[in-house]
Amino acid sequence: METFETLIRTEFAPKSTYLNTATAGLLPARTVTAMRVAVESVAAGQPTDMFADVEAARASFARLVGVPERRVAAGASVAVYSGLIAASLPPGAEVLTAEADFSSVVTPFHVRGDLKVRAVPLERIAESVRSGTALVAVSAAQSADGRTAELEAIGEAAREHGARTYIDASQAAGWLPLRADAYDYVSSVAFKWLVCPRGVAFLVVPEDLGGLTPVFAGWVAGEAPWDSCYGPVEELAHSARRFDESPSLFAYAGARHSLELVETLGVERVHAHDLALADRFRTGLRERGHEPVPAPGSAIVSVPGLGRLQGELSRAGVQVADRAGNLRAAFHLYNTPDDVDRLLDVLPG
Repeated sequence: METFETLIRTEFAPKSTYLNTATAGLLPARTVTAMRVAVESVAAGQPTDMFADVEAARASFARLVGVPERRVAAGASVAVYSGLIAASLPPGAEVLTAEADFSSVVTPFHVRGDLKVRAVPLERIAESVRSGTALVAVSAAQSADGRTAELEAIGEAAREHGARTYIDASQAAGWLPLRADAYDYVSSVAFKWLVCPRGVAFLVVPEDLGGLTPVFAGWVAGEAPWDSCYGPVEELAHSARRFDESPSLFAYAGARHSLELVETLGVERVHAHDLALADRFRTGLRERGHEPVPAPGSAIVSVPGLGRLQGELSRAGVQVADRAGNLRAAFHLYNTPDDVDRLLDVLPG
């Protein structure tokens, strides 16, 4: 029986100290193989059934976040799904957001022009929900520095005031245990912590479909897609599939295998693994006189003022990110204590 460690060694063989999953995750070997097979099958004029891959990926993501697959739409972009939700709101509706949240989450609400978008510090989201708030839109983990939202408190406050909740899990799904059924809408790209190819994203909607209008519906949104290719779709899918984007099939051919791997490893185990490494890094930083952005319980660690070192570290074979002047390190399932120590060794102090 394969252990966590042996399975990781089988699937990943990075040629650098890769600590940049918050930008993009590494692809497992099984995913690379599946994508190669899919591409070669098209080149040979014998394409595989990549629509079956879409359905397998949808089902896998649904299991990972604890909802029925009928509540999951498959697409390619969080921004598109944020736009879908923004389009559903009546003029004048108040949307509560976190200051400096990721642009794909908040911009669609601003460009409407007739919504009241209110931004508050992340730690004040729950207390800032009020009567008249229609939607709370926030990332589960902040892209810039890894701070996590108080999701349980936000959900309770929203329910108390009759507001819907929209959670972007792009920087959380794959390492942070998340029950999507606690919220109205949950979106996530899959190319970060879910180690999928780019071009894969999901949206979870309520059982009643959340009052969303499928404004970008195409043939794949039909209850019977292959009977919906010409003229207006006569019968939209009875499930969240009515919100599907036409899929990037090669990406989904790989994604089903990446998601299968995350399921096999278990998010709880990945969570414990990732946080142990992040905490090791935080301890080492403080020993060297650096204080990270406070983000307890996060797999992302951000260090103020050290972002300028990103290029130098990259040339030394250590991959991290520069975000808003901060050095951002992200610790995931394929990282080890040696990776943490390598980064600490090349930092000043």
